[in-house]
Amino acid sequence: MRAFAELLNRLALTASRNAKLVLVRDYLRATGDPERGWALAALTGDLVFDTAKPGLIRRAVEARVDPVLFGWSYDYVGDLAETVALIWPPSATLPNRPPDLTEVVEILRQSGRGEIPGHIERWLDALEPTGRWALLKLLTGGLRVGLSARLAKTAAARVAANEAVDVAELEEIWHALEPPYVELFDWLEGRGSRPSADAPGRFRPVMLATALDDAVDFERLAPGDFLAEWKWDGIRVQAVREGGVARLYSRTGEEISGAFPDLMSALAFEGAVDGELVVLREGQVAPLADLQTRLNRKAADARLQAASPAAIIAYDLLAEGMTDWRAAPLIERRAALERLVAGGHPARLILSPLVPFDDWEALAQLRADPPVGAAAEGLMLKRRDSPYLAGRPKGPWFKWKRDPHVIDAVLMYAQRGHGKRSSFYSDFTFGVWTADGALTPVGKAYFGFTDAELKQLDTFVRDHTVERFGPVRAVRAGPDNGLVLEIAFEGLQRSPRHKSGVAMRFPRISRIRWDKPAADAATLEEVMALLAAIERSGGRLVG
Repeated sequence: MRAFAELLNRLALTASRNAKLVLVRDYLRATGDPERGWALAALTGDLVFDTAKPGLIRRAVEARVDPVLFGWSYDYVGDLAETVALIWPPSATLPNRPPDLTEVVEILRQSGRGEIPGHIERWLDALEPTGRWALLKLLTGGLRVGLSARLAKTAAARVAANEAVDVAELEEIWHALEPPYVELFDWLEGRGSRPSADAPGRFRPVMLATALDDAVDFERLAPGDFLAEWKWDGIRVQAVREGGVARLYSRTGEEISGAFPDLMSALAFEGAVDGELVVLREGQVAPLADLQTRLNRKAADARLQAASPAAIIAYDLLAEGMTDWRAAPLIERRAALERLVAGGHPARLILSPLVPFDDWEALAQLRADPPVGAAAEGLMLKRRDSPYLAGRPKGPWFKWKRDPHVIDAVLMYAQRGHGKRSSFYSDFTFGVWTADGALTPVGKAYFGFTDAELKQLDTFVRDHTVERFGPVRAVRAGPDNGLVLEIAFEGLQRSPRHKSGVAMRFPRISRIRWDKPAADAATLEEVMALLAAIERSGGRLVG
């Protein structure tokens, strides 16, 4: 456990992507089986403990430490694992040796719910603060060390001699493997053959687009070489149906089939389709908020399925029957996809229509002013001859998103962040003016600013706090003394859950307007007018 704790600690304090890769690679090379396999499973999100809830940990520490003192400490630190790791008192008796990671995993898997608290307390007694922090992060599933699942898999691929295995090759077999991945490491280190990737219903590594720099890229791109599609406002998925196994994956390979039984039962093809998951009503793409009511669920009842019917807008074909289409040119995959979609459920599997254009100027005009009914978060450009390549190759696919919407809003509330930001107020709620001169919240942002600007915002919150609501601080926000934030966001949607009646998509702080009086910030009337304009331009599948 000590080596794993040190790895997590160093990852949390390391900003460089390449440095993180080296840290994980070196750990996996230096650590034996099955310890390193369990560590890799934790880093990729494939190691989950349902019995070790945050409430259980709070009860354990409050039995050892004054609850009021713990509450104050938690409020200041802002992170449960870090607070417990620091405040946990030494044991009155000599503790046993610190547990290793394999011991923790095996005991938790074998123990009943009633036995878990005793094990956790015994381990906390035996570990030093960094080890306690790592243990609690592992138990609660909140590693948050700035390492994506794909980056962890990339590091694992580099365990191979001369780093000769590409991460796409590892991802190809990932869903046929089980932790602690002994056969994977046998292959990487030359002791065994490559595990089979032929499991029915497996995930294929996805192809990603690069952002288009229209000031540079158009000079070297020929319009005739590309197909254009609308960039749909849903989530990227891969639908697979093979040998009686039907699965729906997110773009990172997480299976989400259980939340969409209505969609899964309607898939009639044999193969693997890449597309966008949306809520579709009478041919109209619903706001992303409607889809979000179905995400992050293990199941969906009949009422939710009827209220938010799921569909896939298909834009690529990876496999059909025994044929792997990924090496074929896009134009051929597209023709095969059209045939496959034509034989499917018309309300559940829809072909992403192409956007006709003659030159880049005409396409730029469509992007800036899409036709009524186009669900336009932007455009996708794809080379006609491009194979389907895992990862983000430069050149074949581009995403050309519309410029974000921007409003000026007033900072209203702030809350401390987590991890490296636990000492700073970094989560900011902002609002706009109503007709009666009050502020109403319209969104929350926790990124878009630099480290230097974070320190400035934190100082402002501390100097202008007027009320406290647990961990939340209300700041002075009047017409003459509020702080204006320029907020960039991708879209707006109606939301009865919010007092203002609207919710923002991907808001971030693009600028701090120290120069602007709060009285000049946006009004709710202006926000609603923007929402109405967005609603007029979005939703229906048009070509």
